[in-house]
Amino acid sequence: MAQKIPATVVTGFLGAGKTTLIRHMLQNAQGKRIALIINEFGDLGVDGDILKGCGDETCTEDDIMELSNGCICCTVADDFIPTMQKLLARENKPDHIVIETSGLALPQPLVRAFNWPEISTQVTVDGVVTVVDGKAVTEGRFAHSVAAVDAQRKLDENLDHETPLSELFEDQVACADMIVVNKSDLLSEDEAKGLVTKLKSEAREGVQVVKASMGALPVDVLLGQGIGAEDDLASRHEVHHHHHDHDDDHADHHDEDEHHHHEHDHDEFESFVVDLGEITDPSAFGDKVVNIIRAHDILRLKGFAAVAGKPMRLTLQAVGPRIDTYFDRPYRANEARTTRLVVIGQAGLDQAAITAALSA
Repeated sequence: MAQKIPATVVTGFLGAGKTTLIRHMLQNAQGKRIALIINEFGDLGVDGDILKGCGDETCTEDDIMELSNGCICCTVADDFIPTMQKLLARENKPDHIVIETSGLALPQPLVRAFNWPEISTQVTVDGVVTVVDGKAVTEGRFAHSVAAVDAQRKLDENLDHETPLSELFEDQVACADMIVVNKSDLLSEDEAKGLVTKLKSEAREGVQVVKASMGALPVDVLLGQGIGAEDDLASRHEVHHHHHDHDDDHADHHDEDEHHHHEHDHDEFESFVVDLGEITDPSAFGDKVVNIIRAHDILRLKGFAAVAGKPMRLTLQAVGPRIDTYFDRPYRANEARTTRLVVIGQAGLDQAAITAALSA
């Protein structure tokens, strides 16, 4: 059976920086063909225009689709499923689909929609990424401008205008596979550390919480989580399941005035390569890698290993503590039988200790 196309769901309140994160992803797509579905509200189309103007080959107009109505819950059959079918029917299928939900759209109904028979055999939810405004959450708010969020809510009579933002925020955290604490450059080191710890304690076990500035997240970290979220809905419980509280315009007015000086770099992240010789026991080596990942809070680890006595190369891919290994191809004549692993994590990884542990 053909491999399912992975889809990443990006959620988060108005102003958290979803669009900035997606724009950065498109500009650093590393050759991936990424299709984008924007869960737009009304006729504003702000984000669509921004993204269509980004001028990157992975971001052509054909690769961007807009849902006409933001309330996924109400429009799965009429809008979301046909949009997905249109995308999946193309000859030049995307490598990855990214869906940006609108500001108050809860991710659970969207993830649930991936089980519809019309699309379930062709796509899978790679992961749900919840973007939070680190500065606002640290200050006890859930958005840069609560008034702006409420104003947008009032524009649509179908929305629930009463539920506190804190409860909708809980639902976004409950569904997340990764939480991005954005605008972390506006926080002190202690504030950022405290918020990461707090969000980890509130999220499901194994959820990765990462800091970012201006949405600058390496594509290797953001995409390729391989979660299959649609098969795991029970653990993503909704604190509230109001039928009509899933929407908000999401013209992410990132407070650029505070941020314009910040370059689109990856200061918050680092990666390095560890070269080793042949390994003898793939299973024991996999267990060792998992323990090292847990001990050092590594986000991703990937690479190839040479197994003594085996003619084929072993591929390793780990997302957090979940590791996947398989033999991908025979070694070529004259090809060096070495083990080479790339380690990716938040800045400050103890490279010497990790290298020593992998070499042991």
